[in-house]
Amino acid sequence: MKDQEQSYPFCGESVEKRCVGRVGSMLAVRDRFPVTPLHTLVLPGRHVSDYCDLRPEERADAVSLLRVLRGEILKENPHVTRFNVGANCGASAGQTNMHVHIHSIPRRDGELDNPRGGVRGVIPKKMDHENLDH
Repeated sequence: MKDQEQSYPFCGESVEKRCVGRVGSMLAVRDRFPVTPLHTLVLPGRHVSDYCDLRPEERADAVSLLRVLRGEILKENPHVTRFNVGANCGASAGQTNMHVHIHSIPRRDGELDNPRGGVRGVIPKKMDHENLDH
């Protein structure tokens, strides 16, 4: 099990110790390299690498857990106004840990001068889609 924990840090006992929430087959841990305070990851208890390979019940549990986390984070920090939620699927999409994890990134007004485009910002010149040639 130790080898698996080193290869996949979201597998095994170490992730269980970091758990801050659970719904069914999914659990939540705080991101070790948060984009913003309270940045949380939702992941399945079983090892699966791609979001698209989650079972229907796992996807349903993930949505439920994201909603629970949203409520808890909004209560804990009233400055949070919205969230970015997403998963990187595969290395070319930026996934570096090949165990499904869904990011829930709390956002606060004033963090960015212009947050328009949100997750489109992974390719900065594509953020403002109204100014793109179609």
